[in-house]
Amino acid sequence: MKLKRTISLILMSVIIGLGFRDANTQAANETTPTPCQVGQQAPAIGFWTWAANANVKVYFVSADFKAEEIPYLLTALNNWNNVSEETGSGVKLEYKGSTTQQLSCANCLTIMRGPVFDKSKRHATSLTAFSVGHDQIITYATIVIDPILTNPRALLDAFAHELGHNFGLLDCFTCKKKSTLMNQFKVINESNNMAAPSACDIAQVREAYKELKVRVRPSPTFIDQGEEPEDDDTPIIIPNPNK
Repeated sequence: MKLKRTISLILMSVIIGLGFRDANTQAANETTPTPCQVGQQAPAIGFWTWAANANVKVYFVSADFKAEEIPYLLTALNNWNNVSEETGSGVKLEYKGSTTQQLSCANCLTIMRGPVFDKSKRHATSLTAFSVGHDQIITYATIVIDPILTNPRALLDAFAHELGHNFGLLDCFTCKKKSTLMNQFKVINESNNMAAPSACDIAQVREAYKELKVRVRPSPTFIDQGEEPEDDDTPIIIPNPNK
């Protein structure tokens, strides 16, 4: 009897121990963050980027946006600025006011309206980046937003997406919903509820800027969905602030 009772107690201890181990393993699995796999939760990198620690001057073409739309555009800028240190880019997007034309000053980003809507690709924004060094470092750029985007929240999300391209992120139309800003919009002019870079977006931008420290690549030779990369030999024009 004593032997049987001893064996039973040992078996119960083993079972209880296994139960705790399984529970601990399950808890650990539940708290382990999901990896950022390219094509599933994270976009690939290799597009245009502003130079590390650049202070980018952002201008809106005044005639193209309503007063009530400006706060949404500024929110997208702030959302990227808020993760500047986390991404390792050190880039700050500073709103400098309105302009009447596309600018080509150093570290200038012009935001304007224009016909870029493509129904087959479901995009309504376009980035044109210029590099006087013929490499992936942006000298100045323009983001064009189609007039079809009238929903303020959709405008915010689309602009935040386009800014992602300014940090080296490519589109990821196969990524899971809400895993990245770089996913495809399911419906044009409707919010996709992604207005700020995700954890995987931040991680990928961090990787992009790590690569920049090692090697700056030549200008992109491909055209991404909705983007129009170009090189430009035009001399940089710095506007005279006294005029």
